[in-house]
Amino acid sequence: MALAVAVGAGAGAGSVVFRWCIETFTRLLSGHADYAASPGADNPHVPWLGPCFVLLTPVIGGLLYGPLVNRFAKEARGHGVPEVMLAVAQRGGRISPKVAVVKTLASALCIGSGGSVGREGPIVQIGSALGSTLGRLSKAAEGRTKLLVACGAAGGIAATFNAPLAGVFFAMELILATFSAEAFGATVLASVTASIIGRASFGDNAFLNLPDFRVDHLSQYGLFAVLGVGAAAVGVGFSRFLYLIEDACDWLWRGPEWLRPAVGGLLLGLVLLALPEMYGVGYPVLQRATEGGYAVGFLLLLLAGKMLATSLTIGIGGSGGVFAPSLFIGAMLGSAYGIGVHHLLPRSAGAVGAYALVGMGAVFAGAARAPITAVVILFELTGEYSIILPLMLAIVLATATSRLLTRDTIYTLKLRRRGIDLEGPVPGARIGTQHVEAVMEPLPAPLPASTTLADAADLLSLSGHGALPVVDDAGHYTGVVTARAVAEALAERPDDAPTQVGQLAEAPAPVLADQPLAHALHALLSATGTGMPVLDAPRGKPVGWLSHQSALRAVHTFT
Repeated sequence: MALAVAVGAGAGAGSVVFRWCIETFTRLLSGHADYAASPGADNPHVPWLGPCFVLLTPVIGGLLYGPLVNRFAKEARGHGVPEVMLAVAQRGGRISPKVAVVKTLASALCIGSGGSVGREGPIVQIGSALGSTLGRLSKAAEGRTKLLVACGAAGGIAATFNAPLAGVFFAMELILATFSAEAFGATVLASVTASIIGRASFGDNAFLNLPDFRVDHLSQYGLFAVLGVGAAAVGVGFSRFLYLIEDACDWLWRGPEWLRPAVGGLLLGLVLLALPEMYGVGYPVLQRATEGGYAVGFLLLLLAGKMLATSLTIGIGGSGGVFAPSLFIGAMLGSAYGIGVHHLLPRSAGAVGAYALVGMGAVFAGAARAPITAVVILFELTGEYSIILPLMLAIVLATATSRLLTRDTIYTLKLRRRGIDLEGPVPGARIGTQHVEAVMEPLPAPLPASTTLADAADLLSLSGHGALPVVDDAGHYTGVVTARAVAEALAERPDDAPTQVGQLAEAPAPVLADQPLAHALHALLSATGTGMPVLDAPRGKPVGWLSHQSALRAVHTFT
């Protein structure tokens, strides 16, 4: 608990420093607190250049952060969250402490010089690096170090966006990819501590100031559902376009990596000159779009421009997040959609801003596939509870549609392109690359579904396994019954308790004989017993048994 509070305090202080750096570099390089609030204006430092100064700011920024990242922390390049996910999943939560310093400066310079990226990726990596460092200094066990990394991520999100709940769920849903009472408690402590520091520095204000929205007609739920499905396609398209541009930049660039952001900054400068609303994070433009301040054609132009500007910023070696661009793209899509349905159904469509808000959450859910985080963070960023039902509906549909369209999220796709599968075998590890059939045990004798609980208790106690497979009267596999389930049933009142194991059998996640052991271990970790059946792929029939003890035999098959 003390470590979680300390990490939260560090993440909160890091957020304050990071935002101060962004504002300072933005004022130095553009002459404005946020150039997106006055797009096309002159820079008061160099008024003779007029709006053309934006051609030079990305180049100047690239000359500063390019050598910094290339020399001290190459992992600070890009949007940061995938690196934290990788550190937790496969590297024991180890993140170099210098990442926090380099990421702060590099991302602040990138955003301040016009890079069209967000703040969430950098602050997640900064807070996580602080958590990892404190974990190592305190000689915490690997599991606790991973939890401190998640605490840093939660604190960073909470302080930066004044969203303590969103910080907790972001850390648990995306960084840890698991939920537990201990993880929830620790991330809450870190998030609350960081939020107190953030609110003391930035005030306790909602991120966006929007009027109250209401759903006046049931038909609007259908309109929001269609928006959720369409937003998923846009979110997935943004992910693919981001890495397409990155591939193109990799293919075109043949010079030293430290110079790449500066040379690529010339292209980014052209985009900013044509569409100055893309300068920096772009929150003022997002706010105006939710208020209905743009026509449909310009909203679609802003949507396409943001996808291009963000992809180009990342592709040339910039440092920044993709969460804020996802919100921006969703707001443009939702506003354009809202205006369109308002023209078609003026009496029942509702406010345009409601569609913008729902579009923000749905595009992020489609890109990142984190529905809980999307719902909570949109509620906290806007303070809008009146539209929670359509928001939840659209986000769930966007998540489901995204899963149908692609296997990866905007975060995991970056790792998979580097040959890293978070659920697959770790390169060089002694366990994980083998197939399940090479280490599985013989299948224990299954229990008929009609076996009484008293007989099942005797058989389980003598089997040496904490669970046994169950078959029906025809001999077909129906699931697994665990010793825990039988014990709990026997502890209930006889009138209310089940009487046969068939009533307690549950089918665990399928593990196939030809499956890599690394994938099977994820299913084994979530199993309620001490083992689970291995199925034959063609027929789905149990052919063996996998336990943690049998998985350890893979050490002797490692080559």
